[in-house]
Amino acid sequence: MVKNFRFGVQIGGNFTPESFAKTAERAEELGYSTLYFPDHFIDTELAPMVAMAVAAASTKTLRVGALVFDNDYKHPAILAKEIATIDVLSGGRTELGIGAGWMEVDYTALGLPYDRPGVRIERLEEALAVIKGCYGPDAFSFSGDHYTVSEYQSIPKPTQAHVPVLIGGGGPRVLKLAGREADIVGINPNLRAGAVTAEAVTDSLAAMTDQKVAWIKEGAGARFDDLELQIRYFLASITDDRQKFADAVAPGFGISAEDALEAGLALVGSVDEVCDLMESRRDRWGVSYAVVGGDEMEMFAPVVERLAGH
Repeated sequence: MVKNFRFGVQIGGNFTPESFAKTAERAEELGYSTLYFPDHFIDTELAPMVAMAVAAASTKTLRVGALVFDNDYKHPAILAKEIATIDVLSGGRTELGIGAGWMEVDYTALGLPYDRPGVRIERLEEALAVIKGCYGPDAFSFSGDHYTVSEYQSIPKPTQAHVPVLIGGGGPRVLKLAGREADIVGINPNLRAGAVTAEAVTDSLAAMTDQKVAWIKEGAGARFDDLELQIRYFLASITDDRQKFADAVAPGFGISAEDALEAGLALVGSVDEVCDLMESRRDRWGVSYAVVGGDEMEMFAPVVERLAGH
């Protein structure tokens, strides 16, 4: 089943109250579906939950979320309650993005234990069960290796009958989990160092994206057609000379210009070329949900105008 295109924008940086509200309002005006915020402590200005609440209060239809909350920073029942509160007060406009955590410098700065990936993914899987329990109608208990909940009735319940859960990841275990549990799956490179590195670009080449989609399908089984697949495009530009852009950025990543243009995290070209590329990626991978950075929001507005909802 072909999904209609949706677009999100992820913002960060310094804002005045006026500029923040104007940015959220402008994203809504341009037709973006969702305004996202990163969940990091190093070199990241805004706390995502607070920013989500203010953005929701500044708009009428724009959805809000984090791309994505690090599960290790907050107990999942607390996360569920805070998301539900914003959902109620915004009239049902949240997405619950969550991941296993990856940015080690955050853990180091705050003195948090940085467990091996398998442990973090196990903890994420338990967290998803806790969140599901929080949004159920009755009090629930849960006992796992990482979380214990006893006869807890979480309130408020979200306005939405089902808050969309977004899980982002780049490795087989987390993408199979996302296939089983998420509504939206963010197809990421295997991010480790905290930047768009040569390794991240190489891990997003077309063949690797084929493999990542295969892992999602393996986890999802019969529910794969119900999933919405998303890519956060870190190399994004509207330009009439995509080759020149690729020639400029590719050497820094140690790959060819052609590979740079075909990497799953790149979205480069004229408006017509970008629209054609998105349609071809939807045909090949099922990716219908594109996220760009705040600096690219205005640049990609013609693409959003043409493709959103189609």
